Parts: sequence; C-alpha cells; structure tokens
Amino acid sequence: MFRHETVMRQEAVEGLNIRPDGVYVDCTLGGAGHSSLITEQLGPSGILVGLDQDDRALRAASERLKEADCRVHLVKANFRNLETTLAKLELDRVDGVLFDLGVSSPQLDEAERGFSYHHDAPLDMRMDPESELTAADVVNHWSREEIGRILFRYGEERFARRIAQKIVEYRSLKPIESTVELATVIKEAIPAPARRKGPHPARRSFQAIRIAVNDELNAFEEGLGQAIDRLRPGGRVSVITFHSLEDRIAKQMFQNRAKGCVCPPDFPVCTCGRTPELRIITKKPVQPSEEETGENPRARSAKLRVAEKC
Repeated sequence: MFRHETVMRQEAVEGLNIRPDGVYVDCTLGGAGHSSLITEQLGPSGILVGLDQDDRALRAASERLKEADCRVHLVKANFRNLETTLAKLELDRVDGVLFDLGVSSPQLDEAERGFSYHHDAPLDMRMDPESELTAADVVNHWSREEIGRILFRYGEERFARRIAQKIVEYRSLKPIESTVELATVIKEAIPAPARRKGPHPARRSFQAIRIAVNDELNAFEEGLGQAIDRLRPGGRVSVITFHSLEDRIAKQMFQNRAKGCVCPPDFPVCTCGRTPELRIITKKPVQPSEEETGENPRARSAKLRVAEKC
C-alpha cells in the first residue's frame, strides 16, 4: 500500500484557485493527496494531469482517482518534461500547476529504496527505479572533490571535506554497499562533539546524495520555468519546498518573473518594454500549522509559495 501523508494539502490546493472547467497539473502526484482534492472541485469538463516517476505511486493514484468526475491523465514522467507531456496530451495552456517537492513517506519508509539511514538497504535513492545513476555509483566512483562539493552545496554540510575524504579512504578497501555502512562512515568522519547534538549525523549527507542522484534542483528549475510559461492569464502555480535551496529557486524565479521595467532609474521613459509575467500571491511563504507539524513531524521544514500569471 502506497500511503503518503500530504503536507499542506488544503493550503496548496486553495492557492490554485480551482475553476471547475480548468486544466490542472500535479507535477508530484505521489499517492494523489493533492490531486484528489483538486478533482473534487473539477466538473466533467475539467482535466487533471498527474506526473510521477514511481510506478507504485501511479498505481496508487489511479486507484484513488478512479471515481473522479473530471478527465484524468496520469503519466510516468519527470516534471522537467512538463512541456513535452502537455504537448503529447494536446494541451497548450493550463490553469494551475502544483509542485510538492522532496521524498514521499513511502519512499523513505520502504527500506529497499535506500533513501533512509534508519534501515539497512542497498544504496539506491533513485526516485525513478529505471534511471541509471544510484547512490552507490556516487559514493564509490565520484572523486573526493565532487563528493565534497555536493555534500557542501546540496546538504550544507560543514564537514563535507572530512566526510568525502573518509568515504574515499573506506572505499579504497571495499565498496560501500549499504545505507547503514555509508551512515557509519559519515558518522566516523564527524567530530564527536558535533555528533552529540542535533539531528542524525548522516542526515545532511544523505539528503545531498539523494539530490545529486535525481538531479533534483536542475529538474525543479526547468519544470517550474515550463509551468510558468504554460499558465493561462490568471492561472496559478503552487510550490511546496522542504529544502532551502529549493525554496530559493522558487523565490528567485517568482521575483524575477514578477519584475516589470528594468530600465535605469534615470531613464525618462521605459525603453525595455518589460512587463511583469507573475503576481506573487504569498508575500511570505506559508508554513504548516502547529497542529499539522505535531501530527506529521516531516512537515516542519515545508514552505508554500504561490504566484499568478498576469
């Protein structure tokens, strides 16, 4: 059973300002937590498009949405291929797009997926099980410099160099094959005083390796740009992030697309002709309620941003 506790379900869907006859895209379908709420508000002429890379998620979503009144298209695809997917469905413009980033609860909880340091499993971390690059490839074949770079950039890990050096030393004796083995190597690289406080010492490194394996930041930037391009005037994009780098991408892209004239202040008239593409709905990101974080601790770091096409 694919069960995922959807974060900020109501707030994210409300942000889309659903029209009963509109076309909406859930770029991170998962178990259809957000999509089921979207379809409840769509009539027979409405359309939902759901994207996911995980076959189990697609099967679970198909079952959950089988009674929907609207038309439903579920597609196995990365959201960086949003434009291609819409073209295949002969949909030129849409009324809303939703992104709920990060790893779903089933992926974290299924030991064999290799996302978690709490379960001993092969090093995998692929969101699409058919993609080639795995976490084992990263830790056993990438250079010390490259491993250190992703740990620092994607995990904001202050001991990135020490961890990368320890990984290279360990793998020179034998390949690192399991999640627990990798977590142990990371833990040994971090000074004892730093290990005694805060979250699990491997948390940041596992996050960084997962982001690298799935090329998550580049995929999100591409997908978000395509989503904004495909919105009809008045259409909205709703984005939930769980990581500061993802949130920064959403914030900066929204701000950039919301800019009007960029002529120097001393120009008497505008010569650039630039007009805003977006209107930012959430001046500050919306965060989960205390009640939600109490029931679902994984929601703590979530931030929701919404923007509307001008």
